[in-house]
Amino acid sequence: MKEVITIGVDLAKNVFRVHGVDADGAVIVRRQLRRTQMLAFFKKHPPCLVGMEACATSQSLGAATDRTWP
Repeated sequence: MKEVITIGVDLAKNVFRVHGVDADGAVIVRRQLRRTQMLAFFKKHPPCLVGMEACATSQSLGAATDRTWP
């Protein structure tokens, strides 16, 4: 399996869409996750670039994922 180097997150109130690509731009991950599943999802992946819109949810989610990765 190729390594995900970039993850894009579409934020919503309860359900998020996650899209991860490898160095060639090939889609590796495309999932729909509930808010409660987000941290577990990021714990399974090595640190990488994560893109998300700028809003209050992104601030708290960004801080939580930053603490998740070593």
